[in-house]
Amino acid sequence: MVEIVLRPRFAVFAAFVLFCLACCWAQEGTSKPQENSDGFYSGNIVELTDERMVVLRQILGKPEKHSFMLNGETKVEGKMKVKSRVTVRYVPSDSGDLAVSVLVRDNGAGKKK
Repeated sequence: MVEIVLRPRFAVFAAFVLFCLACCWAQEGTSKPQENSDGFYSGNIVELTDERMVVLRQILGKPEKHSFMLNGETKVEGKMKVKSRVTVRYVPSDSGDLAVSVLVRDNGAGKKK
């Protein structure tokens, strides 16, 4: 018969590893992928129609455009027009990103000091 002698530090380490693995396996089935999670996008409007809006933003000096669908349920705060600064809350869908709400921010273009 072979006798295995475990040192105390090794036994504690082995117990910790087994505990971590058991926790990971227990949580594996409980996490659900996020579906239809909201996203946010800020920039300036470069194209605007009744059904679609294209927003341009600069990330580290590189331009990035994003197109959003608009519908009757899209909540708009402020007056949208080309060159307006906006923040868009959207949900991804199969046919494209749908704007849920659009916040038009004051860009200060009409103010003079």
